Amino acid sequence: MTVTMKQEIVDITERIIARSALTRKAYLAKISAAKSNTVHRASLSCGNLAHGFAACGKEDKQTIKGLNHSDVAIVSAYNDMLSAHQPYETYPQIIKEAVKSTGGVAQFAGGVPAMCDGVTQGQPGMDLSLMSRDVIAMATSIGLSHNMFDGALMLGICDKIVPGLLIASMTFGHLPTAFIPAGPMPSGIPNKEKARVRQQYAQGEVDEAALLEAESASYHAPGTCTFFGTANSNQLVVEVMGLHLPGASFVAPNTPLRTELTKAAARQVTRLTQQSGNYMPIGKMVDERSVVNAIVALLATGGSTNLTMHIIAVAKAAGIIINFQDFNDLSHAVPLITKIYPNGQADINQFQEAGGMALLFKQLINAGLLHEDVETICGRGLTRYTQTPILENGQLIWVDGVDKSLDDDVIATVEKPFKADGGLKTLKGNLGTSVLKTSSLREGSYVIKAPAVVFEDQHELQAAFDNGELEKDFVAVVRFQGPKARGMPELHKLTPPLGVLQDKGFKVALVTDGRMSGASGKVPAAIHLCPEALDGGLIAKVKTGDMINLDGETGELTLLVDEKELAARDAAIFQVNGHHQGMGREIFGFMRRNLSSAETGACSLFDE
Repeated sequence: MTVTMKQEIVDITERIIARSALTRKAYLAKISAAKSNTVHRASLSCGNLAHGFAACGKEDKQTIKGLNHSDVAIVSAYNDMLSAHQPYETYPQIIKEAVKSTGGVAQFAGGVPAMCDGVTQGQPGMDLSLMSRDVIAMATSIGLSHNMFDGALMLGICDKIVPGLLIASMTFGHLPTAFIPAGPMPSGIPNKEKARVRQQYAQGEVDEAALLEAESASYHAPGTCTFFGTANSNQLVVEVMGLHLPGASFVAPNTPLRTELTKAAARQVTRLTQQSGNYMPIGKMVDERSVVNAIVALLATGGSTNLTMHIIAVAKAAGIIINFQDFNDLSHAVPLITKIYPNGQADINQFQEAGGMALLFKQLINAGLLHEDVETICGRGLTRYTQTPILENGQLIWVDGVDKSLDDDVIATVEKPFKADGGLKTLKGNLGTSVLKTSSLREGSYVIKAPAVVFEDQHELQAAFDNGELEKDFVAVVRFQGPKARGMPELHKLTPPLGVLQDKGFKVALVTDGRMSGASGKVPAAIHLCPEALDGGLIAKVKTGDMINLDGETGELTLLVDEKELAARDAAIFQVNGHHQGMGREIFGFMRRNLSSAETGACSLFDE
C-alpha cells in the first residue's frame, strides 16, 4: 500500500534539511573520510595491533591477525546499582559468542557511567546528571578511539546514557552501530497509587516507612522503571530510528526471548560492516528523516520532555540542526495515541500487551506520519518494524503485529486519538522560550495568570509548602537551575507539593530554567527556559508578587511588568551556596561553563 506523507511533516522535514545543508554535508564528508576499505585495524602497526589483541584467546588472536573479519566493539553502561542496567552484566559474553558464530570477534571496548536519576532526585548528585551525558559520550569515544573496530554495539537504556551513547555513535558515524536494550521490569503497584502515597507523604498523612514501602513495590526488580519516563522514551525513540531490532525495546529482562534478541542484534551488526559487502554506517543511516521520525513517535506517545534537548544534541552530532520550534510544529501535526503514565494510568508493560511498538509503527506509517523509506539496521524501510519477535520452537522469528489495539484505553487510533496534538508546546514571551508538556495535564489547567513566588532552590519551595505559605494561586519561579548555573538538575521533587495544592483547588504552575523529569505529571511546567538566569535571562529579574501569564493554548509566557520598571531592576545574583562543591561537583566547573542553552541541547561538546 502506498501512503502519502502528511504535508506538514514533509514541510518541516524539508526546512530541517535546508537549515542543515552545510553542516550535514561537512559531517558526511567527515565520516566518508574515516571509512576504510579493509578492516580498521589494518592501519595499526604491529606493536599497536599486538597490544589490541594481547588479552584475546588464541582463536580470536588468529581471527584478528587475519585482517579478514570484523572486530565489533562493545560499549556498556552496566552497573548493578541501576536496575535497568543490571541485566547487562551477562551480555558481553553472549555477544562475543554470537559474533564469533559469524566469523568475527567482539571486544569489550569500554564501560561508561550510568547515573540513576531515581536515586539522585533532589540530591546534590542530580547536579551532575545532565553533564553525565557528555561524559558518557566522551568515555565512549575513548573506547572507540583505538581504531580496532569495524562496528559497535551500544548497551544502554536510561535517561542520559542513551543520548550520550548516541552522540558518540554519531561522532564515530563511519561505524555500523546497533543498540541493545534490556527491557522493563515486571509491573509493580499501579503508578496512580504510587503518586497518591507520595502526595500523602507530602501532606504528612503517612510516614516515611509507608512511602518506602510504596516506592519499593514500584521499583522492585531488574529492568527499566515501568512508567513512561525518559528511559522508556529513549527506547522507543531508538527503535523508531531503526537502531534496535524490531520489537526489541520492551521485552522483559532475563527471558529466553530477550537473550535471543541480544544474540540476533550482535550478529546483525556484523552484516553491516565493510567486510560484509553491505556497508551501512550509523552516520549515513540516521538522517534528517530519521530525526523527524524520532520526534513524531515521541509526540504521539507523550514521551519525556528531556528528549527535546537530547534529540537536539544527538542531531547536532550528526550535522543536523533542529530546535524547539520544530518540536512545537510537529506536535500540531501529530495526535496523541497512547496513554502511559504519567499521561495515563497504564505502564509500559500494558502498552506492550496492547500491541506495543509494532502497532505504533503500523498506525503512524499508515497515517503518513513517519518517513517509511529510511535506513535501519535491518535494511531499508520501517515496515519491517510492524512485526513483533517471538520464539517458535526456540527459534527467533518475527510475525505480523496486531492491526487493532488490544486495549483502547492504552493505544487509540490516529482517527480517534486521545488528544488532537502531541501535547508539547513551545512557550514564548518576554521571559524567553520554554517547553510545556500538556499531554498529562487536565484541560484548562495550563492557562494560568497568577503572581510569582520566587525560589532559587527547589528545597526553598518545599520549606514554604511545609510552612503553609503556598495556600493560594501562584506561579512558582525556580531560577538558577539552568545548565551554566547548576548543570540543570531535574526538579521532579516539586511535583508532589504542587500537585497537593492543585488538588486543593489552587491554580499553580512552574516556570524554571531547569528540567522536569520524564515522569512529570499534572502540574503545568514551563521548563528549559532560555536564556537562563545566569545567562542574562529575564527570569533573574522576577520578583515575588509579579504577575505572570502562562498560556498553554496560545503559547504565551509573559512577565506582566512594565518594561521601564524591568529595565531599572537589577538581576538577582546567583548565590553559589555550595552548589558547586561536594559530591564531585567541584571538578565539573569547566563543563558547566561550557554548556550551551537548552534549545541547543544543553551540551558542552561542540565548538560553536
